[in-house]
Amino acid sequence: MSHEHSHRSQRWVIKIGSALITDGTQGLHRERISHWCEQIADLMSRGIEPVLVSSGSIAEGLYRLNWTQRPNDIHRLQAAAAVGQMGLVQTYESELNAHSIKTAQVLLTHEDLSNRTRYLNARNTLTTLVNLDVLPVVNENDTVTTDEIRFGDNDNLAALVANLLEADRLIILTDQLGLYDCDPSQHSHAKLITEADPEDPALIAMAGPSSGSLGVGGMTTKVLAAKRAARAATQTIIASGKEPDVLRRIFQGESIGTRLTPTGAKLDARKRWMANQLKVKGTLTVDEGAGARLREGTNSLLAIGIKQVSGEFYRGQLVSCLTEDGTEVARGLVNYHAGEISKIAGCHSTEIAPRLGFVREPEVINRDVMVSMQP
Repeated sequence: MSHEHSHRSQRWVIKIGSALITDGTQGLHRERISHWCEQIADLMSRGIEPVLVSSGSIAEGLYRLNWTQRPNDIHRLQAAAAVGQMGLVQTYESELNAHSIKTAQVLLTHEDLSNRTRYLNARNTLTTLVNLDVLPVVNENDTVTTDEIRFGDNDNLAALVANLLEADRLIILTDQLGLYDCDPSQHSHAKLITEADPEDPALIAMAGPSSGSLGVGGMTTKVLAAKRAARAATQTIIASGKEPDVLRRIFQGESIGTRLTPTGAKLDARKRWMANQLKVKGTLTVDEGAGARLREGTNSLLAIGIKQVSGEFYRGQLVSCLTEDGTEVARGLVNYHAGEISKIAGCHSTEIAPRLGFVREPEVINRDVMVSMQP
C-alpha cells in the first residue's frame, strides 16, 4: 500500500457544513454550491483526488416539504432527509456536470463501517470511483439509521472516509475561521490556533463543550475528527468556508484556518478499523499493571490481568479494555467468549486448560490484533 501511496495524486476528503450550502429556511443555496463545485473542478484539474462529504439534506427536505420547524420525531426527520437527499445530489450532479465532472452518490451507515467485510467493500468502491476520476459525494444514510447507531455528525463520517482512503488531507469547512484558544464569542482576546498536533489533549479543552449545535460547541467534533484522521497520518485543516477561494488557497500552501498535522506513526488498516468503531461488543476491566502495558501498545492481554468481564461477546469480536476508573486503554479481538473469560480472569496462563478443558491461545487478546487507545 505504501508503495502505491507514494506514486498517486494527493487525496483530499472535503467536508462542507450545511451552513455553507443552505440558505436559512430556503433549503439549498445553489449559487454557493456552484462556487464549491467550481473550486473542486479546479483542484481536480491540478491532480487532486477529492471526495466530498456534504451536509444539507435535512435542510433541503424541510424546505421541499414546507416545514418551518425541524421535527423532533426521528421518522419525520428521516423523511425530510430522504426528500432532501434528492435535491442535494441533483444540485451537485448538475453543477459538476457543467465542469464535465462525473459524480456518484455514496450513502454510508455506521453498520457499513463496523462490519469488517462491508468496511472493505466501502473502501474498494470509493477507491474505484476516485481512480475513475469520479467525484464521490458522501453523506450519512440518514433515512435508515437511528440515533443509537448514527455517526453523530458529518465531521466524524468525513474522518472515517479519510481513514478508508488513507487521505493526505481532511479539510473541514465550517462557518468559523478555525479553532481558537478560547471561545471567541465570549473573549475578545481569543487567538486563532494556526498549527497544532491533533493528539494534543489541550485542544479538546480549548474546543469547549460539545453541547451547542452551532458556535464553539461544534469544534469539539472537529478536533475529535482530526484525531481519528491522524490514525491514517492524514493532516486536518479546519477553515472557514466563507473565506473566498479557500480550497485553492489551501492548495497553494497559504496558511489558512487551523492546521492539525499528526506526528505519530500511521496505524495499519485493521488497527485503524478497530480504533474507529463507535461501539464495541463488551468490556474487560484490567488491573493497573496490565493497563499500563496495554497503553504502551507492545503487550498482549493475559488472563491474569483481567478483573472483570462485561457484555455478551464471542471469540473474534471487538472488545474494549478499561482500567478500574473506566478509562479505555486498548481494544482488540478476543480469543475467547465472554463466559470463558469470566472463568479464567485473574488466572495464570497455565491454569487455562484445567479451568476450561482446552486452550485456544495463551493470550486473551494478541497484541497484533490490538490497538492502544489514548484518552
